[in-house]
Amino acid sequence: MHVAIGWSLAGVLVLLTAVAAVVVGVGRLGSWRPVVTAALRAIGQLAAVSFIIVLVLRNGWLTAAFVLLMFAIATLTSARRGGGPWAGAAIFGGVAPILGLLLATRLVPMNPVAIIPIAGILIGGAMTATSLASRRALDELASRRGEYEAALALGLTNPDAARLIVRPTAGQALVPALDQTRTVGLVTLPGTFVGILLGGGTPLQAGATQLLVLIALLAIEGIAVLVTVELVAAEKLTART
Repeated sequence: MHVAIGWSLAGVLVLLTAVAAVVVGVGRLGSWRPVVTAALRAIGQLAAVSFIIVLVLRNGWLTAAFVLLMFAIATLTSARRGGGPWAGAAIFGGVAPILGLLLATRLVPMNPVAIIPIAGILIGGAMTATSLASRRALDELASRRGEYEAALALGLTNPDAARLIVRPTAGQALVPALDQTRTVGLVTLPGTFVGILLGGGTPLQAGATQLLVLIALLAIEGIAVLVTVELVAAEKLTART
């Protein structure tokens, strides 16, 4: 399936952006401006990537540089949500060992056209989990300050008191990944599955690849959340104003 590029596509995109902005604005769910800004950024970024990717896929070093760029942008995005550059440690801690395993076992071929999309999916999952976990953990520490100080009064160290407060709720950052894995094939057919089918792969190949991605995401996001909790406990991730 290929979307036809033309005035129809442009018109529908404008209409959908307007609908989203109006719903958010009229429904008082927030400002309509971030919706429009996000749509415009997506158009510009995807247009740029479409041109850049042609060059990147021809060179292994450019592929590595592009993956590092994705990691840097994910770190910046999560840092803005959660509290500083240490967010990159959680993302890297989740992605690096799992992506390394997939490449070492050749389950992901050492081929730019395979590495870039898989790395993007895994980095994106780690970014989302880190952002959700850090925000929830920092909110919990702020709203339950009395319990935190009570734990300190009982003799717990600062990190232990923080872990006691943030661990039970930080794990909720895994809910999207868990729900996606539980319902795959029943509610949605994720992009990896559909992409392989459209690329000429068999349903069995598509299913095996999608399964690998989903389970890898569970491992990566679990590690990212755990590292995030430890960073919050160590006061490396702090609330930003």
